[in-house]
This record gives sequence, structure tokens and C-alpha cells, in this order.
Amino acid sequence: MNKTNPQNIWQGFHWSFFINVQGLIICMLRFEQLIDKDRIKLAGIELQTAANLMLAAAASMELAGDFSRAEYEDYIRPTMMSPNVQSDNFSGLMFWDHAYLMKIWQQIQPKFKNMPLRLKSEQDEFIMAYRTLAKSHKRVCSEFGGKEIASLHSQNTTAIKILDKFEYSRHKLISNSSIKTV
Repeated sequence: MNKTNPQNIWQGFHWSFFINVQGLIICMLRFEQLIDKDRIKLAGIELQTAANLMLAAAASMELAGDFSRAEYEDYIRPTMMSPNVQSDNFSGLMFWDHAYLMKIWQQIQPKFKNMPLRLKSEQDEFIMAYRTLAKSHKRVCSEFGGKEIASLHSQNTTAIKILDKFEYSRHKLISNSSIKTV
């Protein structure tokens, strides 16, 4: 059997991940427009689709790490460090897709906080899909030493601690403290 190159696995499934993130951006923008127009049923479809895209992104994340820790340390991690990148704190946060999605989530946070009651189950699915994505990211990271080694994003803490912090802040953006009735 011909073994696939770890770099190809890592890159290919990250590309897949970012395609799902781009689809998620479209869903979130459409969700916002539909909520503003009080088109609740269609907004729910966008939220369900967004949840499915996050689950697909979680699968991409898991598949991106389908090789050994030694291969990660030898072939993958060095590609995310100087001199291969011009940054001392490399992170997926640097990609435009991720930055734009976080901007959208911040922008529509009031809609998540005041979600119509008719969309409670869709919002719950969306939140669970985000949790699945976060867990998948942490699982892959842990397999490659993320509990022990410093994060590429911040040399002062482990990668898992950084991911925990991100999960907490993003969960706050998409969860609701109150649900209004419609």
C-alpha cells in the first residue's frame, strides 16, 4: 500500500476545513439577513446548515491529523514556524476566513443572545456542532503534544490551554442568555 505524505494529508484536509468555514460565513450572513427580515423558518434552515458545515469542518480537522506524532514533529510543525512563516505566533487565526467568521459572530451576537424561541432547537444544534468542532481540534492537538508543548500562537502556554480559551470565548458569542418568544 502506498502511504500518503503527512504534509499532503495536513494541507488537503485543512483546505477542506476552510471550504467549510467559507460556507459557514455565507450561512451566517444569510442567517443575519433572514432574522432581520423576520423570516424565522428560513433563518432556521441557515442555522441548521451552518451546524452541518461545522460538523464537516470537525471531520476535516480529525482527518487532517491522520498520521503519527513523530511525523507531525518532523514534517508539519516546522512548516508553521520561522523561517517557513514570517511570524513568531503562527495560528489559524491569521487566515482571513477565520477572522471574518469571528467578526460575523461578534456582529450577530445580539441575535444569538435574543434568539426567537422557535429557533431554540436549531441554536442548540449549532452550539453542539461548535462544541464538536472544538473537541475535534483539541483531540488532534493533544495527539501531537498540545498538552505538553508550547502553542505556536503563544510560547507562554500550551496549545490546549489556548484552545480552551478560544472555545470559551466563542461559545459566549453563539450561546444565549435569554430566549425571546415569537
